[in-house]
Amino acid sequence: MTIKEVEETTGLSRSHIRFYEKEKLFCPSRDGRNGYRDYSEEDVRAIQKIAFLRTLGIPVDGIRKVIGHEKELRQVLEEQVRSLNAQEEALKRAKELCARMIKNEENDFESFEVERYIGKLPEYWEENRRVFAADAAGFFCLWGGAVVWGLLVMASLLTAVLSYKGLPERIPVQWSGETASSLADRGWIFAYPAACVLVRFLLRPFLLQWLERRTVFRKSMADYITNYLCFVALSAEVFTLLFTKGIVRWVGVLLVADGAVLALLVFCGYRALYGRRP
Repeated sequence: MTIKEVEETTGLSRSHIRFYEKEKLFCPSRDGRNGYRDYSEEDVRAIQKIAFLRTLGIPVDGIRKVIGHEKELRQVLEEQVRSLNAQEEALKRAKELCARMIKNEENDFESFEVERYIGKLPEYWEENRRVFAADAAGFFCLWGGAVVWGLLVMASLLTAVLSYKGLPERIPVQWSGETASSLADRGWIFAYPAACVLVRFLLRPFLLQWLERRTVFRKSMADYITNYLCFVALSAEVFTLLFTKGIVRWVGVLLVADGAVLALLVFCGYRALYGRRP
């Protein structure tokens, strides 16, 4: 059975079917004649079961553990019921608070008092930490925004343009310790801004697809990673110039700089999402 036939049989899109396969939730056989996937009736039933469990809100990892016999289906279902109960309680409480505010005729922002509805604010903020995580994602939007990407590209392009005439005919593009292990034409300096463009428009769509089922911050995370890779390209470009001028000779400086920036961004991002109180 072809993937088109599976789409017609299950009513699911090709992207969902491919995603389940990529997550190793099922593994179709291959047609020995052409190497194409050959989906069996068992595969179709597995796809339908997986999709149904996903509609219940069960995470992909939970489904994988059931399929791999690491957990019983009943255990995963019980865990999901507990999770749904917690969500239901939170929604019920939010609904009650909204109803109370309507009953009290809270009509404008200036007049209503939070303390009138919540007794212990610190505990209430802690209970709703997950809500504030989405607000804190602004940190990712800041670093991952198109403006930052544009600045990185412009910085890389300007660096290439301004330094091109002063470069030797051959410039280093690979290093080993304090030695250039590979040289290329000096026009290679323009490969760095080009890489920033390619990362944004070719790699980013794949990141978006890969992160689709993994995080609610899919777009922000994809932009975040994309811009970091552009920073790596810019730092490599700057290191090339410094190496050529004899100012810096050890490639470890580049690795340390990139690693330090990555560690800082991860730390700040994690703290923004999970470490701050509202």
